[in-house]
Amino acid sequence: MAQASVSHRHHDSRGEALTAAARTTLEEAGEQWTPMRASVFEVLARFDKPASAYDIAEAVSQEVGRRVAANSVYRILDLFVAADLARRVESVNAYVANTHPGCLHDCIFLVCDRCGEARHLDADRVTAMVREVAGDRGFVARRPIVEVRGLCADCAQAEG
Repeated sequence: MAQASVSHRHHDSRGEALTAAARTTLEEAGEQWTPMRASVFEVLARFDKPASAYDIAEAVSQEVGRRVAANSVYRILDLFVAADLARRVESVNAYVANTHPGCLHDCIFLVCDRCGEARHLDADRVTAMVREVAGDRGFVARRPIVEVRGLCADCAQAEG
């Protein structure tokens, strides 16, 4: 296996630029950018911590003035994860918007047990090692996701 780079950097989009990039990525994947999908994405992108489908459904419901079922939001989130518009933080069953849609790479999340922040970072060297270990056992790792639980810098300092 060729050695992967140590890390790679992206230009993280925000606001309207992020929504436009997400729309383009979804449409290039052959999917439609419907008003409900746009609402779910825009709400997800505003959260500063991982959001559950219920959190998103509640926020979208308030914005559109009618109840939006969490099941509908889950389906949209599954589509977003498949299209690389969102990432699922497995250990907390919540989602974050991918601030560089369409860029396929492995994920490492640093999840704070106190405040709930989940910081996404790219460390290709680490995920390359995960792929290698899996491959040594005959397993084809399609998309490694590594989560590290602990305290963010602010919470660690406050505990200090």
